[in-house]
Amino acid sequence: MTSNLPITKMSGSGNDFILFDHRTRQFSDAAMIRLTRLLCRRGLSVGADGMIFIELSERYDFKWRFFNADGSEAEMCGNGGRCAARFAQRIGLAGAEMTFETLAGPIQARVEGRVVKLQLPVPKDIRMNQEIVLGDGRYPVDFINTGVPHTLLWVEEVEALDISELGPQIRFHPHFQPAGTNVNFVRREEDQTLSLRTYERGVEAETLACGTGAVAAASIAYRKGWVRSPVAVRTRGGEILVVHLAEDGSGGIGAVYLEGMVTLVFQGEVFPEVLE
Repeated sequence: MTSNLPITKMSGSGNDFILFDHRTRQFSDAAMIRLTRLLCRRGLSVGADGMIFIELSERYDFKWRFFNADGSEAEMCGNGGRCAARFAQRIGLAGAEMTFETLAGPIQARVEGRVVKLQLPVPKDIRMNQEIVLGDGRYPVDFINTGVPHTLLWVEEVEALDISELGPQIRFHPHFQPAGTNVNFVRREEDQTLSLRTYERGVEAETLACGTGAVAAASIAYRKGWVRSPVAVRTRGGEILVVHLAEDGSGGIGAVYLEGMVTLVFQGEVFPEVLE
């Protein structure tokens, strides 16, 4: 690449992303993966949890391609989806209400200033009260797919956990192969809020927030009868994500919405030498 690359940096409640207007589709899949890996490096480049390419769609307002920091493409990302919705409105691809195309299916969103409310896929593959073995210990876990796979551990003290050690062990545990799993450590607070820390698949580290993880925690807590909708989830970065859950008429979850703040960080150009 010989010219500067225009990008926008955005944050969804602590998850940060690089967004790129890819309506002209100048990059191949391999080039998008390479760009993501190079630009998401913290300390050496822009730094981000992932990169989002906004493209044209034949059926909806737009289409996105979402790549984790390691270059792996993900079906869905709640906070990334909220950033994509606000970005699409800013560049004139969509109005305040929109539908966009993802690998997880069509996603609806509404933008009201800095607040973006996003409809996520109905949770599936719910397997509660599982047990996995790590070393000499047994850990009770719940599993749910909220567009991507999530495993939940309910803990008494969320701040003191060493997620850098326990997270990867569960992330790559044989029980969750071949896809692997995101790992969520959740505490039930007395005011019916949830406190959440997440080790994210694809980032391979703890992030300051995880939208699909917040939905996973709220959905399981709702199924266990611990909370009522809407559910407030406190992220590692300190912001609150709100999860709205609607029943399907038979006691299950019929619709899920994720709501929170989206921040425009900067708009600029990346010099070619960063991509060498």
